[in-house]
Amino acid sequence: MRENLDRVRDQIAEAAQASGRTVDEVRLIGVTKYVDIETTQALLELGCQDLGESRPQQLWAKAEALASYSPHWHMIGHLQRNKTKRTIPLLSVLHSGDSLRLLKAADNDWTGDAPLATFIEVNISGDDAKGGFPPADIAPALRQIAALKRLRIVGLMGMASLEGGRTQAQKDFAGLRELRDQLRSDCPEEVSLDELSMGMSHDFDLAIREGATMVRVGSSLFEGLS
Repeated sequence: MRENLDRVRDQIAEAAQASGRTVDEVRLIGVTKYVDIETTQALLELGCQDLGESRPQQLWAKAEALASYSPHWHMIGHLQRNKTKRTIPLLSVLHSGDSLRLLKAADNDWTGDAPLATFIEVNISGDDAKGGFPPADIAPALRQIAALKRLRIVGLMGMASLEGGRTQAQKDFAGLRELRDQLRSDCPEEVSLDELSMGMSHDFDLAIREGATMVRVGSSLFEGLS
């Protein structure tokens, strides 16, 4: 796992340099949704403090078991509103702000002293199987989103299309960046769109080249583990 983590970090550094940025401008989120508590603990002990989960029940169990490590939990999958009350207080970042109804529930259930860092999830690829706001719906919703005082909107999150390979992935990432740039021209001052959460194990290098500031990497960290 140490070799995997070092390799991923090297790839992040190379992609950041290729895009004219430094490695410090890209945050690695170690996605632990397919590994057990012991493996997640090992990743924490190697220094990966930002952990991503997509299933609330697994996040609850790992957060309890690994509390002494004080990890930063990122919710990266769809969150049902009946699970926000238990999930939202555990988070450092909510990536999957995929609807106004969910964002309002998260705002209601956040208990921290400072607002919760939150991404607006965008269905940039148009895949029916993916969640998120249609791109055209975000601008009309921004005023309502800005009124949620317990959330701090930091940027946009998206996933590449399931089809089309790396060529289509890069187009999708570029599309999310371009959408972010367009929205910035008439964005409420309460909303920041500085961050882009995009890119996974098979395409995070492309996402970084298109401006990703957070990449969500899972399988590449656990290759070769029995």
